[in-house]
Amino acid sequence: MSILVVGSVAFDSIKTPFGEVDDVLGGSACYFSTSASFFTDVSLVAVIGEDFPPEHIDFLAGRNIDLEGLQRSTGETFRWKGRYEYDLNEAHTLETHLNVFESFRPQLPENYRDAEYVFLANIDPELQLEVLQQVRNPKLVACDTMNFWIEGKKQELIRTLDRVDILVINEGEVRQLADEPNLVKAAEIIRSFGPKTLVVKRGEYGVLMFSEGSIFAAPAYPLEEVFDPTGAGDTFAGGFIGYLAATRNLDEHNLRKAIVFGTVMASFTVEKFSLDRLRDIDYTEIETRYKRIKLLTDFADLD
Repeated sequence: MSILVVGSVAFDSIKTPFGEVDDVLGGSACYFSTSASFFTDVSLVAVIGEDFPPEHIDFLAGRNIDLEGLQRSTGETFRWKGRYEYDLNEAHTLETHLNVFESFRPQLPENYRDAEYVFLANIDPELQLEVLQQVRNPKLVACDTMNFWIEGKKQELIRTLDRVDILVINEGEVRQLADEPNLVKAAEIIRSFGPKTLVVKRGEYGVLMFSEGSIFAAPAYPLEEVFDPTGAGDTFAGGFIGYLAATRNLDEHNLRKAIVFGTVMASFTVEKFSLDRLRDIDYTEIETRYKRIKLLTDFADLD
């Protein structure tokens, strides 16, 4: 079952303690759609500039990602420049050039409007709502956001969340959005805004999922080398929603499995810059890591 994703396509310039790259492929929609494409078909809506090279188009199309909704506008593609210190959980933004992304207004092709699975990546919550007004009858709507929108457009975000089933954000954003330091209490406040399920990304500490009467925790996959955490959250979301769409099953047990598949996909992304590691893997490697995470959390009952 195809997923509709609306977000950004970008060029990233990144420096970490382990290396540096300039103008590599990035953006929330790229990470999400590439990750989700290992599980199901994806339809992508985003905007690029005149400078976006054909080899990136070929890569995305080669992943069976439908690019009919990828708009090309006059100007340059969105660019982000950042660095990480040894604490790879925190990105330091050095430059942001929105370029064509500044005037982006998502327009869904007619055949995208019947999408059953929708992911609204980190964009203006008013644009997220515009997308939902164009989709006819989605089975599942999930979205991401960030501190910038929580601070500047909180009421608009809350209006959008009223139409969202799953919200995927990080731990700091949970506390900021709920205005509550306790994570468990904050989760209940956010769920009262509309989302039935809250997924909390915690970087190297894993993921927490809050749903009706249930809390689930999954560890991060332990890695010997981490080069670049950029896009890990979007890659996680791609694996998570991709698995749900592929299985067409939204019960609690399957949500937990999807969380682990998302965690596996994120673990690959951070091993190289940009999407380079995702270019190399196959589904057998994904299954292998999934089984290893199961072993990490397996324990016997008390006698």
